Amino acid sequence: MSDRTTAPGPGRPKDPAKREAILGAAQVLFLANGYEGSSMEAIAAEAGVSKLTLYSHFRDKEALFCDAVKSTCETRLPRSLFLLEPGRTMEQVLLAIGTAFQALVNSPESIGLHRVMVAMATQNPALSRLFFDAGPQRLLGDLEALFAEADRRGLLVAPAPLSAAEHFCSLVKGGAHFRLLIGYSDEPTADEAERHVREVVSLFLRAYGPGAAGKPD
Repeated sequence: MSDRTTAPGPGRPKDPAKREAILGAAQVLFLANGYEGSSMEAIAAEAGVSKLTLYSHFRDKEALFCDAVKSTCETRLPRSLFLLEPGRTMEQVLLAIGTAFQALVNSPESIGLHRVMVAMATQNPALSRLFFDAGPQRLLGDLEALFAEADRRGLLVAPAPLSAAEHFCSLVKGGAHFRLLIGYSDEPTADEAERHVREVVSLFLRAYGPGAAGKPD
């Protein structure tokens, strides 16, 4: 039976397992071979699907790349982390987000992807923008919404929530992330990572907490 007769047609539900296999294969090959070195044919073969099936899920390589980045972020930083639920303090929310974010950005997969994007920056700046919008910008947007809501509730003093989001991310990444990017050091141990996140959250709350010295009149 040909690919054309077995692949999902218009209106027919697509197989989520095949979509996950394609995303997983894309992540492996983009990291191993870079963006330009990873063809749709190779990704289809790695995923164990036909090209027709691959294109039924993703219209082109850029769309696949963006969805692979989004999938990684959604798995490692689920939207539930950014909810101000009853019984959770602001410190607990920030610790959970900081821990998950640090684990993501310092992971071998993320470091490899950042290196790919730095290498592509001058060759394909449009792809770099797609990457930023699919990954880092999504996180900043979620944090901005969280900090704006926390400001409204009086849990934080964050009249410029996007700036607060950028400050928080920069603090969590710290110097360790850059050292990892250039291969200067190994990933922090679990104890080192936990201690760093706790220090960051403490510092952030001193700057943005309700009793912060810089609280506007």
